[in-house]
Amino acid sequence: MVAASEPVHLLARRWVLGTWVLLGLGVGAAVLLSSASPASALVATGLFIPWLLPLRGLLRCDRRTHAWATLCVAPYFVYGVTETVANPAVRLAAAAILFASLAHFIALVVYLRTTRPQAGGQAEPSP
Repeated sequence: MVAASEPVHLLARRWVLGTWVLLGLGVGAAVLLSSASPASALVATGLFIPWLLPLRGLLRCDRRTHAWATLCVAPYFVYGVTETVANPAVRLAAAAILFASLAHFIALVVYLRTTRPQAGGQAEPSP
């Protein structure tokens, strides 16, 4: 159970990491259900690249990483929609990827909104 006094941004961080893992599990399931051809292994590797790119910054709570990680979700959304419609063999895994990508995107946006700097704070110096 979550304590009532726990800050919202910590809950958002847990949600981000949880949906990140959920997305990875969906991608792994899709890879296992796809054909066993060598081209499939190449596609599988390509599917995991955008998933792994923001990991370091997500674990370090880097706000900028959370911002650009929203762009890394787009390939999974496109893959999920395409495979859900076109490929009955991986329809369930693709639907899981679609759900997880939307949940992860929303979690990233919630984290960004809850960690937004205050309006009256100091502006960062421009280079």
